[in-house]
Amino acid sequence: MQTLEADSSMHLSVVTRRSQPLRIVALGDSLIYGFGDPDGGGWIERLRRGWMLSDSAGHVLYNLGVRGDRIQQVAERLEVEFRHRGELRNQVPDLIILSVGVNDSARLGRLDGRNYTDFAVFESQIASLLDRAQQLCPVLFIGMVPVDEAKMPFLDCLYYNHSDQYRYKEATRVACTARRIPYLDIFQKWMDHGETWRLKRLSQDGLHPNTLGYQTLLEDVMNWEAFASYNCNSSYQLTLS
Repeated sequence: MQTLEADSSMHLSVVTRRSQPLRIVALGDSLIYGFGDPDGGGWIERLRRGWMLSDSAGHVLYNLGVRGDRIQQVAERLEVEFRHRGELRNQVPDLIILSVGVNDSARLGRLDGRNYTDFAVFESQIASLLDRAQQLCPVLFIGMVPVDEAKMPFLDCLYYNHSDQYRYKEATRVACTARRIPYLDIFQKWMDHGETWRLKRLSQDGLHPNTLGYQTLLEDVMNWEAFASYNCNSSYQLTLS
């Protein structure tokens, strides 16, 4: 694990030792929090439980997801929360998992309303967040899940749509690519499966994954090459229904 004195110029190219369990934080919105999965608590919670098994990698995983967070709120929380948590007290993580952006893309009040976070502002804020996170430790970014447009508006005021989701996820993907931060394009992966497949994995609200959706999301992450090295010591197996 790295300490507060770690070189601020450190980037993903730093080789993380695997000789002992890692200290990992997952920071973001409801996709990190796991809302919509009363059975397993979301993909992060499922992963955390898997890493608690005796034959697993044994990594310590903190879920720092907050429902409704946008890029600004996640950026404000980047360092504040983990600095005072258990094994991470007075240290920085070995890995940060980020997932944010869908709430920024929503249109307010009506289908053609303004985006919750202006697109140009989002581009600036995602660049800043990634730069700050990457100075702390290696970073992985998990993209957003495509919504069910027919179920909008969410909470009678937020209009999520695929077109805006695509713009915001592409801005994030490009920013990650420029910094050599691995980005898992969940939006495109799920869109490629087709509407019937997607809808089976979304909650009634049309925004959050359901139990099967989070199981699928965990499978997507664990099958991702960029994640494999962090899970290399684990024999944790997925059971998808």
